Amino acid sequence: MALRAPALLDHLSALADTTRSRLLLLLERHELTVGELCATLQLPQSTVSRHLKALADSGWVTSRGEGTSNLYSMTKDGLDQPTRRLWQLVKDEVGSTQAAAQDQRRLQAALADRRTKSQEFFSSSAGQWDRVRAELFGDRFHLEALAALADPDWTLGDLGCGTGQLSAALAPFVAHIVAVDGSAAMLQSAKKRLHAFGNVDLRRGELESLPIDDGRLDAATLMLVLHHVPDPARALAEVSRAIRRGGTLLVVDMLPHDREHYRTQMGHVWLGFGEDQMRGLLEAAGFGKARIVPLAPEANAKGPALFVARAERT
Repeated sequence: MALRAPALLDHLSALADTTRSRLLLLLERHELTVGELCATLQLPQSTVSRHLKALADSGWVTSRGEGTSNLYSMTKDGLDQPTRRLWQLVKDEVGSTQAAAQDQRRLQAALADRRTKSQEFFSSSAGQWDRVRAELFGDRFHLEALAALADPDWTLGDLGCGTGQLSAALAPFVAHIVAVDGSAAMLQSAKKRLHAFGNVDLRRGELESLPIDDGRLDAATLMLVLHHVPDPARALAEVSRAIRRGGTLLVVDMLPHDREHYRTQMGHVWLGFGEDQMRGLLEAAGFGKARIVPLAPEANAKGPALFVARAERT
């Protein structure tokens, strides 16, 4: 106890001033700026700053920078048990005063002012918010972030991986990716793109005869691939073999269209798939709980409309 006494006396000295105790009552539950504390306590900045320095020097408060401001909060994790008991005694005593009650009412007004400023920004920017956000962060960050919904323990099949764009997006979020494509040129491009990822295994093979063991995959994707396959039913049956029971398949492809020139220009075998057709193919291959949703076309997209189908290996 003798060893702890000087530190405890320092804490007592710091809390002896009622203003400092009122400050801690506010900072126990909220991060606040000096300006917000001045408005809440109705004290000048110099007085609040002086008391904050005394509390910081004795280990009661910490601060962090945010932009041009500092946010202050009460230190909690660093307080030992005797100091916590001391604070509880002071809190019970000061917290019941009229001054503390007035502080809490003014604090709510200060916090409401924060919300008002935010609401004013969105009210004035609602019509241009998409443009503002795209200028700041790009127009794809939210889609790329959705990859984090994947289970981190998954082994995922990127089937018909092409140049590896999808594998690159998913590799940071899953345990392992098996990326398969029938084109040596595509796999060479994918190898260059994916050289930094140690959890991506590139394999050459056809969808109708995948170089993957039975039940090896937790999930698989067919991203704009199925319309190139001569026998979609056989390909989906092969994908079903490679996915474990309860695993997930995600298919993105074109809805039915009449662009016959795609057959000769890009080697398309099928001019899209209707919802009933896709559902039938999935069920015949051993997939259930199929959900098929048309995707909203992008403004600058020139190709046919797309759909996404999600199904579970039964």
